[in-house]
Amino acid sequence: MNDHPELSIVILCYRSEEQIIGFSQKVKELAKKLTDSFEIVLVGNYVEGSVDRTKEIVENIALEDPIYKSICKPKKGMMGWDMKEGLSFAKGDLICVIDGDGQFPIESIAQCYEKIKTEDFGLVKTYRKKRNDGGYRKLISVIYNLVFAILFPGVRSKDVNSKPKIFTRDLLDNLVLTSDDWFIDAEIMINTNKLGIKFYEFPIEFYELHGRVSFVKFSAIFEFIRNLIYYRFKGK
Repeated sequence: MNDHPELSIVILCYRSEEQIIGFSQKVKELAKKLTDSFEIVLVGNYVEGSVDRTKEIVENIALEDPIYKSICKPKKGMMGWDMKEGLSFAKGDLICVIDGDGQFPIESIAQCYEKIKTEDFGLVKTYRKKRNDGGYRKLISVIYNLVFAILFPGVRSKDVNSKPKIFTRDLLDNLVLTSDDWFIDAEIMINTNKLGIKFYEFPIEFYELHGRVSFVKFSAIFEFIRNLIYYRFKGK
């Protein structure tokens, strides 16, 4: 196996269980069309004592196919902690992160990859032009992105939290990421802007969530806004 792949794809698998089997296979088939040098990092962090079977499933996937790497630790944080664990584990020159719940189109990974390979961007990401995830999720996103734009007008992002995101190794190694929760996407964009690194966004359709309820509750908007205000005025 290549210990220094061109492309690492980090999939956040929390509580995805059997769904991650088909999703990870589709990601692999796509990656094979992009490059001969890649790895897929499956982040299966778990809550101790829960009945979630994701850890067992992603470890089995990695045992059966060495193109997959599994990282499964007892959770010490929320989505941000999972993402940091996956990004720090990835060894590629280009590093892509995507949720494993199937809401983001897998083919958008290819669009991110081609754009960052052929043009001078440190980060390429999506924005959700069409959303099929319900009214309250749309409302949360609209409010959050509006507040973000007011507090950080220099970061011209249409949709801070959207994925996939693909980074150059140089950018990723210079990001200072401290958030363990949903704020990490905003932290990525703020850091990228502070470093003077150009980024690019393109539109996607965001699919309906199947198989479970969303982890993002309406109360999350207050957490988002509190973090934004803290980050803006504490000089982080």
